[in-house]
Amino acid sequence: MNDRVVVDPITRIEGHLRIEAQMDGDRIAEAYSSGTMVRGIEIILRGRDPRDAWAFAQRICGVCTLVHGIASVRAVEDALNYEIPKNAQLIRNLMIGAQYVHDHVMHFYHLHALDWVDVVSALSADPKATSDLAQSISNYSKSSPGYFADTQKKVKDFVEAGQLGIFAKAYWGHPAYKLPPEANLMAVAHYLEALAWQRDVARLHTIFGGKNPHPNFLVGGVPCPIDLDSDSAINSARLSAVQGIITQMRDFVDQVYVPDTLAIASFYKDWGAQGEGVGNFLSYGDFPENGVNDPSSFLFPRGAILGRDLSTIHEIDLDAMDEVQEYVAHSYYDYAGGKTSGLHPYEGETEFNYDGPEPPYTQLDVENSYSWLKSPRWKGNVMEVGPLARVLMLYASGHEQTQELVNYTLQTLNVPVDALFSTLGRTAARTLETKVVADNLQTWNDNLIGNIKSGDTRTFNEVLFEPSSWPKKAQGVGFMEAPRGGLAHWIVIEDEKIANYQAVVPSTWNAGPRDAEGQPGPYEAALAGHQLYDPRQPVEILRTIHSFDPCIACAVHVTDPNGEELVKVKIR
Repeated sequence: MNDRVVVDPITRIEGHLRIEAQMDGDRIAEAYSSGTMVRGIEIILRGRDPRDAWAFAQRICGVCTLVHGIASVRAVEDALNYEIPKNAQLIRNLMIGAQYVHDHVMHFYHLHALDWVDVVSALSADPKATSDLAQSISNYSKSSPGYFADTQKKVKDFVEAGQLGIFAKAYWGHPAYKLPPEANLMAVAHYLEALAWQRDVARLHTIFGGKNPHPNFLVGGVPCPIDLDSDSAINSARLSAVQGIITQMRDFVDQVYVPDTLAIASFYKDWGAQGEGVGNFLSYGDFPENGVNDPSSFLFPRGAILGRDLSTIHEIDLDAMDEVQEYVAHSYYDYAGGKTSGLHPYEGETEFNYDGPEPPYTQLDVENSYSWLKSPRWKGNVMEVGPLARVLMLYASGHEQTQELVNYTLQTLNVPVDALFSTLGRTAARTLETKVVADNLQTWNDNLIGNIKSGDTRTFNEVLFEPSSWPKKAQGVGFMEAPRGGLAHWIVIEDEKIANYQAVVPSTWNAGPRDAEGQPGPYEAALAGHQLYDPRQPVEILRTIHSFDPCIACAVHVTDPNGEELVKVKIR
């Protein structure tokens, strides 16, 4: 029996993503990933002042808003050879690091956990046994029987009222759920705890960036002056608040997030052999100690791993015209040189035949064009980006803490090193890098305090960069490692205005469609071979796709090959 299962859109993500799976019996033979919403920011930026680009570029995403601002200001600084002070670099590291910890915790509990945790099952849990379980894996203070009994009552009240709210209409009772009721109750309690936690830790962005989401940035540094005696600058009270937020983040990661990941993963070890994808991994590198022009000082190394070979890290050059290229063979875009050619982002085109108001397609034809995403390639290779790529890069480069964390995780779960290349490995890697970043937040903050105590309070390069001093033409790339993976903005400046702007984002690397050679993207490759217990409830598809943390909304429609809706899932 050869049928197709379509999940459109994928739930618990930002944006619009459609997955079409060609079935061979109960097994996915081939999968197709379709971005179903056009992004026009690159076109909007043409002709604007490059110094204003970050404010527009941040609107590419409403979730990881900070990262596009960072990539944009770095692109302009690279093009105009504009260095930033040490304090500005530390503050940017703190803001990016806080985004990581916030984003990864939110993803685990609120976007991915419901693929593994049966909320309704928690109603049958014994709160005392749940307390015993929680205390056996962590010293987190909120682990009493009364605490879990209160959580259980909240969920019960939702169920009895017929209003599960944020837990509504999922695949509860699906046989793929393996956690005992007590583990489910513990996870649900921490789900609710994380909702309150994330509200508090987001304040770090407001201290340094004025607001969140979409904090403020500045080409040449950061927009927050340091003056310990001023009420309107970064003063002692605000620095004290930053330290409190960092402590709060680290405590939750150490006492809740890491233990929960290991506890839940222990029931799903079989997922350490599913969802690998392409076996190639790319990291631009980030968290510089000495500036972005010194990759040797990065916390996250720069490089590529091919064919699972952790013994060799390949160097990458983001300016080289033959390395990063984007293809549109199966995208709704057109290139002047034809659909099969590849373009480096400096020469990138964002053009499509569209006269509106109807979409430029009548169906999602996987044999032709089927996605608004392009297909990025590195030297022709399909590459996965994200936490797994970064953890593998850290592991392969000899980063001591990462090696200890990875080896401890593999030993605790009693799984082979090959389990890293999987849905389970991808999810675990996200947790482990959160631990690494959270610990480094303290280091960066200590260094910032040390600079201030020594009398260095500069946060902005005062060199006046008037457009009249700019070269007639300049180009640059602003790269960073966003929580979801490698992100880079390429900018071309001519006559003081933006002539071309191209952003290659993490979900373009991971969710892009097949290229002219027929090579599937990482999402597509990772789903091949999955067995679905029930095609009408394809939780297996959600598990692997969510392990990438797609940044693309919260309603799922499953349709048959004729487009007839079988079930609708909404999470409010």
